[in-house]
Amino acid sequence: MTQAEHTPEGQVADAVRGNWVDRSAPAWSRPYLRLSRADRPIGTWLLLLPCWWGLLLAMLSDGQARWEDLWIAIGCGAGAWLMRGAGCTWNDITDRDIDGSVERTRSRPIPSGAVSVTGALVWMAAQALIALCILLTFDRAAIAMGVLSLLPVAIYPFAKRFTYWPQIFLGLAFNWGAMLAWTAHTGSLDWPPVVLYVAGIAWTLFYDTIYAHQDREDDALIGVKSTARLFGADTPMWLRRFLVATVGLMGLAVLGAAIGRVNPLALVVALGGPWTLGWHMTWQLQRFDMDNGDRLLALFRSNRDAALLVVPFFAGALLL
Repeated sequence: MTQAEHTPEGQVADAVRGNWVDRSAPAWSRPYLRLSRADRPIGTWLLLLPCWWGLLLAMLSDGQARWEDLWIAIGCGAGAWLMRGAGCTWNDITDRDIDGSVERTRSRPIPSGAVSVTGALVWMAAQALIALCILLTFDRAAIAMGVLSLLPVAIYPFAKRFTYWPQIFLGLAFNWGAMLAWTAHTGSLDWPPVVLYVAGIAWTLFYDTIYAHQDREDDALIGVKSTARLFGADTPMWLRRFLVATVGLMGLAVLGAAIGRVNPLALVVALGGPWTLGWHMTWQLQRFDMDNGDRLLALFRSNRDAALLVVPFFAGALLL
């Protein structure tokens, strides 16, 4: 079967079928939107939801919910979409030769020839500049946090070349918003959002190890490293460890943010967030099959719902 048959009208192989980019976006914009993964929104959710966790915990910690917090939540949403797009564009620029050798990624815009490297660089800069304009509406401490986040974003695409733990670098980049949003609300960083950040890294190790098993064989052939290759048949054991670390560290972050500041009922409700996330991760672990590509992709995508389950518990605790 030809690539065109796999990906009609330039659709990327692992995109959501019938997504809005393929259905409704102007034809000229589709390669660039695909480069930003706009046809695969899961990454934006995985970048955004730690921001909302951090914001809600900050509000719970100081017992205040201000109108400015609505803008922080919206700004994080827009920033997540833009910076995820810029980060994915950067990733595809650096991985353009590797992507052409992997079945799942060879249909991406750069290796398929739909977008030039120069065009991708311009598109990346445009997204980053708009995101910077949003960041500049936050306070100085949050702006500094946002600028610092560029370091793990820049390093991540190269990590798979020198370590079997590139998922750690993805976690460093994707969960930074937990600290940024806390800082945007409070004006300073504290230890609970740092613990929440580390919990998010453990969660990223969980879901991205599942995701990486899709490319395990191709990665081995071309020498790309990942936790999926490192763990192999021991993956379920490692996923269980990441699950426990995620729940335990998030619970500690909740205690640090809320204990002594909220009533006992609110604390119990807030602690329901990490426990519910842990329940969903347990559900994923029970269905994990390292040789079933469709199952692996579905489980990875389900982490949007897993992370969303935390939000009503944190928000509900604010109302008590």
